[in-house]
Amino acid sequence: MRRLLAAGHTVTGYNRTRHKAQWLLDLGMRWGDTPRQVAEGAAVTFSMLTDSAALRAVAEGPTGIIAGLGPGKVYVDMSTVAPQVSREVARAAASRGALMLDAPVSGSVSTLEEGNLSIMAAGDRGVFDRVKPILQAIGPKVTYVGEQGQAVLMKIATNLSLAVQMLAFSEGVLLAEKSGIRREVAVEVLLNSVIASPMVKYRGPFVLRMPEEAWFNVAMMQKDLSLALDLGRQLSVPLLTTASANELLTAARSMGFEAQDFAALFDVLRRLAGMEGR
Repeated sequence: MRRLLAAGHTVTGYNRTRHKAQWLLDLGMRWGDTPRQVAEGAAVTFSMLTDSAALRAVAEGPTGIIAGLGPGKVYVDMSTVAPQVSREVARAAASRGALMLDAPVSGSVSTLEEGNLSIMAAGDRGVFDRVKPILQAIGPKVTYVGEQGQAVLMKIATNLSLAVQMLAFSEGVLLAEKSGIRREVAVEVLLNSVIASPMVKYRGPFVLRMPEEAWFNVAMMQKDLSLALDLGRQLSVPLLTTASANELLTAARSMGFEAQDFAALFDVLRRLAGMEGR
């Protein structure tokens, strides 16, 4: 929203918890009392929700986004949900004469602040070309993926690697630390090695100190891994490392780490290795 406002767009917004949007109102965003009211006054409507149930709650019903759509309008959903749910919402939008793209983002708090989010989009190619300049105001890298639902599928395929990479990084740090190498030294070596992906570089230091507020918590990451595993079963694709990471996230929840960043995988492994807390 902030980037759309900075680019000169007129933005009307809605949040189920209004006070969370106050900072955007302070920047000049207008307020809509319902999702329907926002969609009625906009040529392009965006949504970004936590899961499929939240998307349905905001998109459907008499006060939902779909009720405010009409011929010529575009609906862009940036949530990470099951592809089938995205397609069902798209069909509902089409029944109102509108067209929908699924366009989730890939990035973190740091990439958002730096303006380096990447966006993957799917749906009608003509609609994509029409709204691409608006998407580029949000993130500089915008890629067309294919037909409706394939962008959220691509996002799920991307996110499973986040947990798997963090798990592998944590294993390496713990192996080094338990052998007598200082954890700080192990982290420095790994972050300057060939295994240091962009994600590992910004989240790896969390094994030294967790952020006060989770960038992407255990519960949200497990939601995405569950979507990936469901798709793997449907498509007969074995997701072995994803399944392992998912089970350790279950352990993280049982240990009380549900609201912490999913880098808490390190703490789970630490306990399993018989090591004291950090």
